[in-house]
Amino acid sequence: MKKTVFIIFILFAGLNVYGQMNRNRNPNAIPQTNKEPTEKEIAKQKRIMEERKSEYIDNFLKTLEADEFQKHIIKRSISLFYDKKVVILKTPFERNFERQQAIKKLEDAHFLELNDLVSEGDMEKIGELVKGNFKEKDEKKDKKKEKKERKEKEKKEKKKKKAEKEKDKEDN
Repeated sequence: MKKTVFIIFILFAGLNVYGQMNRNRNPNAIPQTNKEPTEKEIAKQKRIMEERKSEYIDNFLKTLEADEFQKHIIKRSISLFYDKKVVILKTPFERNFERQQAIKKLEDAHFLELNDLVSEGDMEKIGELVKGNFKEKDEKKDKKKEKKERKEKEKKEKKKKKAEKEKDKEDN
């Protein structure tokens, strides 16, 4: 009897220690909370999402070869497209197939009016954006490269001007 109680006690203590160790293994885990977000938090999140959407569209527009007027029209059209897509995604459908069909119909019909306004290359890029193939990270990398090259070019020009000034001083 004493052995059985002792074994049960050791087993219980061992399981307790094991449970405590597992709980403390991942200190970076997100704690579970049961509170609902406040109106202020919801408004802040919506504002952040709008800013991010605008930044994403602006990064995409930099890849296009259109002029400023065309880019403005494209920006409005893309923004409207994403707003309509969000409405479709929030709308309850009986089957997922119906939702996919509605999104496909939106993708096919929304940018038809831009065909006359924008070049074929830009329309292909817009099609890639709609399908989700636009790589914003690549655009940011290219942007950083261009900035770095521009700085290097400016440094070389400054050195060249400095050398010319020194040469002029020596000649005088």
